[in-house]
Amino acid sequence: MEIILSHLGFSYGGRPVIEDMSYTFATGIRYGISGASGSGKTTLLRLIAGLEVPARGSIRAGGKIMSEAGRILVPPHLRRTGFVFQDLALFPHMTVYQNIAFGLQEQKHADVPQRVSGILKDTGLESLADKYPHQLSGGQQQLVAIARSLVLEPGVLLMDEPMANLDRENRERIFGILFELHRRTGFTLLYVSHDGSDLNRMEQVLEWERMTKG
Repeated sequence: MEIILSHLGFSYGGRPVIEDMSYTFATGIRYGISGASGSGKTTLLRLIAGLEVPARGSIRAGGKIMSEAGRILVPPHLRRTGFVFQDLALFPHMTVYQNIAFGLQEQKHADVPQRVSGILKDTGLESLADKYPHQLSGGQQQLVAIARSLVLEPGVLLMDEPMANLDRENRERIFGILFELHRRTGFTLLYVSHDGSDLNRMEQVLEWERMTKG
């Protein structure tokens, strides 16, 4: 899904974080975004997901305006946007299966069991379906977070430093699974990271400073 940012602006407490930013993310491309901590990268993902309201400009995705100055026109759950947070944000009181099924159930999909079973198989989590997050390794928790986003069949997947705390072996395994799913479904990927080796796996790497200056 194509994402078009037009003259986007956002402030925290009167302090500009994003100013007059225009950029187009093409459909199906894997983008890496690098830049200093606190510079606005996470804010950009939250704006695209509909978790923040832009002060100026607009966000268009899939040909529709999602947000514009002061207004969210399409709520997060209707945007076909998946979000993997840095802290993963898994529900500790839910099993792996329940975590993955949650979004589908909230959106009242009729084929929840089939779709959850499919993504459990794709990510190799079938044997862990009845486990709780605290019973999983860091890599397994990461896969659950990815599966929870991808089971919704997003047009865009947003990932905010998702593998910062994983060792190299787990990163290799998860990237392999993620890129195979990307190849099959063609979602647009925005991947924020400070790790150069992770960013080099992307098709395009954008430096935040240059990106915000057009």
